[in-house]
Amino acid sequence: MSLFKKAYQPLIGIDISSVATKLVELSRSGDHYRVEHFAVHALQPNAMTENAISDVDQVVQSIRAAFKQSRSKSRDVAVAVSASHVITKTLTMPSNLKDDELSSQVEIEAEHYIPYPLDEVNMDYVVLGPSLDNPNEDDVVITACRKEIVDDYVAVIEAAGLTPVIIDVDANAVARAFVESGSSRVRQNQERTIAIIDFGATTTHVNVLHNNHSVYTRDHSFGGKRLTEEIQRRYGLSYDEAGLAKKVGGLPENYQSEILLPFVDAMSQEAARGLQFFYSASPYNSIDEVLIAGGCAMIHGVDKVIADRVGVTTEIFNPFSAMSLAKRINPERINKDATAMVVACGLAMRRHKK
Repeated sequence: MSLFKKAYQPLIGIDISSVATKLVELSRSGDHYRVEHFAVHALQPNAMTENAISDVDQVVQSIRAAFKQSRSKSRDVAVAVSASHVITKTLTMPSNLKDDELSSQVEIEAEHYIPYPLDEVNMDYVVLGPSLDNPNEDDVVITACRKEIVDDYVAVIEAAGLTPVIIDVDANAVARAFVESGSSRVRQNQERTIAIIDFGATTTHVNVLHNNHSVYTRDHSFGGKRLTEEIQRRYGLSYDEAGLAKKVGGLPENYQSEILLPFVDAMSQEAARGLQFFYSASPYNSIDEVLIAGGCAMIHGVDKVIADRVGVTTEIFNPFSAMSLAKRINPERINKDATAMVVACGLAMRRHKK
């Protein structure tokens, strides 16, 4: 009998970023995860604009290609919209409300905080538990997103022949990937405040967790595309050639000193800037640890440079580090892409969360 016999319908996590479609399917036994399928398929630069789908056909083709590459047999998908398109508000509600009463009260309160007619948004809420200020009240998080954004994601998943069953928020998926990753460090240090900084191609996402719950998110216009464009400009390459050279090497000797090191320094400045925004916008004045993710996190030595800049222990976040791999998974290949798979990984965990 297989240790990972599936008593559930598998769920595919799909992260549609500005440069690629990233797909992960996991199985779970107890607290342990195993990677069953994964794939990464490139997107053309104009397929996504400001974290929204701008070229439906390109995105659909990329999803189809990633699904085929993964060899997954599942059809159910969890996908995430960007936190930049989402309005989130934490409210307190009487803890003795029945479900229908709570739903009605949430809708009434939401009208005060959502700057759109409620019939133009998809809205959901979750009860976090008793409020710290009043044990007779519960903290309730309301999340809302414009229907046109959600509908676009539903449309591309369906057009690719798959079934969208969960629409999540990327920041929530990152937090879930951290908490549910199986790391003993997470379980032993729940009182810590952790900043996860995801350096994407065009956007850097800052997500701060306290007690394993996200307490702050912010997007910054900075990403690995700047490095690709500088390689392109300096060496007269096409954008695709520059992107390939960035990954496989073979660039002139001055690349390290004149291009890569200044970019790494800019990454560290952006990390420090992200933490300063967090401190100024929250009651917190310190961070216990920084985890870095995204494709740029794989640049050799970047974690040390950031640690020196922000004065906080900094590590690379590999969501698969405590997971086993199915025989079909190439360890070298998944490790190469791991830091860019955090959102997809967190989405794939949705049906397995305790």
